[in-house]
Amino acid sequence: MTIKTLKFSLVFIALLSVMVSCNDDDDNDVEPFVEEDRTEQQIKDNDSLVTYLSSHYYNSSFFETGTDYKYTDIVIDELLDGETVPEGHTLLMDAVETRNATYLDVDYEYYVLNLYQGDGESPYFTDVISVRYEGISINDALQGELEPFDSSPIPAFFNLQTNGTTSTVIEAWQLVMPTFSASTNYSIDGNGNVNFMNPGLGIMFVPSGLAYFSGTNTGSSYDNLMFKFELLKFEIEDHDEDGVPSYLEDLNDDLDVTDNDTDENGFPDFVDIDDDGDEVLTIDEISQNSYTINTNEGEVEPMLADNEYVSGRFEEDGVITLNTVVLIDSNNDGLPDYLDADIAVDYNN
Repeated sequence: MTIKTLKFSLVFIALLSVMVSCNDDDDNDVEPFVEEDRTEQQIKDNDSLVTYLSSHYYNSSFFETGTDYKYTDIVIDELLDGETVPEGHTLLMDAVETRNATYLDVDYEYYVLNLYQGDGESPYFTDVISVRYEGISINDALQGELEPFDSSPIPAFFNLQTNGTTSTVIEAWQLVMPTFSASTNYSIDGNGNVNFMNPGLGIMFVPSGLAYFSGTNTGSSYDNLMFKFELLKFEIEDHDEDGVPSYLEDLNDDLDVTDNDTDENGFPDFVDIDDDGDEVLTIDEISQNSYTINTNEGEVEPMLADNEYVSGRFEEDGVITLNTVVLIDSNNDGLPDYLDADIAVDYNN
């Protein structure tokens, strides 16, 4: 897996710094590594991104008809001096949506081109996704080098949220992927290849601060990146397998599950099997349901209760299996029992 965590990059840099400092022969020749200021680097990065977007166009008319688009259908060309954008094409700067995010106390701008939203549901920021994609360094592209630094023409799986032991994706993916929808179905051709129907299709253009920053995963530091991608499918993730999907364990709705620790035991709720510390496991203080909906017979999905949430969704040949979790609040105080240390009822015994 080539999309590494920022944590890994920082550890690598720290080790590199130690190695340099230990080489007495080169002490007078090698400058110590000093990481760029994130706010200052963001200004430089945004200038580079805008320069690229303002000097390149894509084949927009191709996506006006047809279905089942692939990331390989996206063709981007440079607008040379004196040229005008050809008919059937659109300047990237005129097509992208500018988005904003705060990460590590720095305000970032990044850009997204939504070519097809996708016919299915959208993943949560804590889920596991399956994608096909291609990653290119914009820094290199501005120099005329277009070789991808990373790609996967076959479906690849990534965790949008690490549990501390698994690797995860760059921050930009966690921001962008939940804003697209996945495919609803797939077919298998005569060669055994799986073809997903109408997946989410887009491009993200992101500054180094939402990517690898000072890391060298792409071959150099402070690389601004472009990812073409197809969002094929996703699975709702429950990192600690306590029955509560990880997306529900973001109690303050700040898109960060690492800062929610109900019992203050040092383990965030999404990796804590007893969230309120009352010695009754979380999975025993909730209830779970499963529904089977055969859309071929005109069946529709059930209306969920106010305290009932989707924990898993699987569809095959028009038959949907919907798993849900019910967050029981036995004393009606607005706090689910699994987060209420004063309620210690085991509903499975």
